Amino acid sequence: MRVLGVDPGLTRCGVGVVEGVAGRPLTMLGAGVVRTPADAELGHRLVAVEQGIEQWLDEHRPEFVAVERVFSQHNVRTVMGTAQASAVAMLCAARRGIPVALHTPSEVKAAVTGSGRADKAQVGAMVTRLLRLSAPPKPADAADALALAICHIWRAPAQNRLQQAVALHTATASKGRPA
Repeated sequence: MRVLGVDPGLTRCGVGVVEGVAGRPLTMLGAGVVRTPADAELGHRLVAVEQGIEQWLDEHRPEFVAVERVFSQHNVRTVMGTAQASAVAMLCAARRGIPVALHTPSEVKAAVTGSGRADKAQVGAMVTRLLRLSAPPKPADAADALALAICHIWRAPAQNRLQQAVALHTATASKGRPA
């Protein structure tokens, strides 16, 4: 499974590609950041994020895109930019028919470090260890994107089994009801 992780942001949008399957060693295929100037017009920044993500999709051809789920922050301006960049990533994937999964920050931290309250340094250290890298990916946005991809690879099989079980239960339950 090849996953593009996206840590959305307008100034720095982290991207990272990981390949592998749950229970086996994972491989980093690339990590970086799509940057936009803070003083540029919003529309131009969103286009720049789109172009950057499209380049990563072209180069790495992921099977899935994992995006950090936007959560409420105290700074509305920051959360709006994050949500807009997140939407661009989802749009780019959907346009190509690539499935998108959203993972919360605490879900990613728990999957990678064992604690949903881990700090950025702990996430970076575990990403470095899990991907057998010589140093933590820089900047932290790139490490966060890799953590998203790792989280998806590890959680996708269980999530798929749950979805199949729910679908089977729903189908079975609906057959027993009068029309």
